Amino acid sequence: MNNSIEKTKLVEVAAAVLQRPDGSFLLAQRPPDKIWAGYWEFPGGKIEPGETPYHALVRELREELGIAVETAYPWVTRIFTYPHATVRLNFFRVTQWSGELHPHEGQQFAWQRPLSLALSPDGARGRVLVSPILPANAPILRALELPSLYAISNVAELGVEEFMRRLEGVLHNGLRLVQVREKHLPRAKMRVLSLRVLELAHAHDAKVLINSDVELAQEIGADGVHLTSTQLAALRKRPDLPWCAASCHNKEELQRAGELGLDFVVLSPVLPTKSHPGTAHLGWEAFGEIAAGSAIPVYALGGLCRDDMETAWQHGAHGIALLRQAW
Repeated sequence: MNNSIEKTKLVEVAAAVLQRPDGSFLLAQRPPDKIWAGYWEFPGGKIEPGETPYHALVRELREELGIAVETAYPWVTRIFTYPHATVRLNFFRVTQWSGELHPHEGQQFAWQRPLSLALSPDGARGRVLVSPILPANAPILRALELPSLYAISNVAELGVEEFMRRLEGVLHNGLRLVQVREKHLPRAKMRVLSLRVLELAHAHDAKVLINSDVELAQEIGADGVHLTSTQLAALRKRPDLPWCAASCHNKEELQRAGELGLDFVVLSPVLPTKSHPGTAHLGWEAFGEIAAGSAIPVYALGGLCRDDMETAWQHGAHGIALLRQAW
């Protein structure tokens, strides 16, 4: 009976993704005297009664690593059931801290690169250098592959050739995630455009998602699909593609995307937009309330520019999605 109660009890945990400017993040190995000894995880610990997740994060990193948190952004929240307990992991991305990392509990540390960038000793891409990873952290490793900027194509205003010229420029400058979304194009022309974008993007190690057309994405070997909110509502299972995203406008849609195992969502509109003047928008406060507790990364979209990235992070976003401002 006691074991059953323990398994159903929800243990609140604050977890930290310490990130350096090059995108690498810190993993810690659990000490020999703890359950799951030897497994690698993100640093953190239980939230004590009366503590907020943020205050628990600050305390745990001070006690466990000997550092003082200076900048931390709320990120995603994952619930995972282990044989001994169910935990809710409140993840923060910690980008600035003071003090030298010191293993106060005698654990090992390792700086890692996101899966898509990790290099094994033989130079091959796509493998984490430490293992085993604590099961609850696997989705977090995948989420860390996503860049902060998600660019949406704008052929409708720029024209095909000008768009392709600008796409090459921003890919050269570091863009790594693109959505091909051209509602005005017939499918045949959308296919031709998507193939051109895919070839150029893959030459720069960037991912390409096709808007709303699962079959086209599969047919041309795109990295994934970006579903509309209407498609999300009708979805019964995740499409068979490496990456799946969706557009959301409220908390219910965001929760559904998480339940279906999608990789990320775009939540909009945050601010007034040029394309929909007068349309109601969320504002940053409502955006933050909806994004809070999301199990998957959330991009902010609508009336934004690159200078809004910091504000987006402060309100729980993984990053921002841009249409006109991306190009």
